[in-house]
Amino acid sequence: MRKSVKITGKIIVISCSLHPQSRSFVLARDMVTNLQVLGVEAPLYDLRDYQLPFCDDGLAYDHPDTQTIVGAIAAAQTVILALPIYNFDVNAAAKNLLELAGDAWNHKLVGFLCTAGGRNSYMSVMGIANSLMLDFRCIIIPRFVYAVGADFGDDRQPTMHITSQTIKDRLHQLATAGVQLTQALDGIVVV
Repeated sequence: MRKSVKITGKIIVISCSLHPQSRSFVLARDMVTNLQVLGVEAPLYDLRDYQLPFCDDGLAYDHPDTQTIVGAIAAAQTVILALPIYNFDVNAAAKNLLELAGDAWNHKLVGFLCTAGGRNSYMSVMGIANSLMLDFRCIIIPRFVYAVGADFGDDRQPTMHITSQTIKDRLHQLATAGVQLTQALDGIVVV
């Protein structure tokens, strides 16, 4: 029997890819399903649905879509980021989100779902992870998912889905670790 957990609204998932047939979105969608199986309702924010302006240290912060996403990050305890890797780095939309949200990232638990064109760039997420840890005192979940095109069926089609059992297992492991750490850190005030 599954133990009921009550952390609704404390975990959010953000898909940072802007590709119309996004592998990152498929990972994000499946992460939400894994969290639901664990008894957690986690909203999914798809950056394709928002017109986030480029961070310009000016009016970008006042844009309604910026306010929505930043508000969701600020209210969450845990943020799972699904992001593509391009040229050995996370995509520009993810970096822009980091800049726009600024202090909303403070003291969050953060997990990563990564997609890339090849298997050699699995460490590419470390730049953004280091920034989150050092600039915003985030705790990075010590599990992440890294998938490539071969891990998906119907790749880049509307029916795209995960076929790799390894990736499915890693999604479940990350969801479980995220829930356990969110529960363990609940109520801890960091100054």
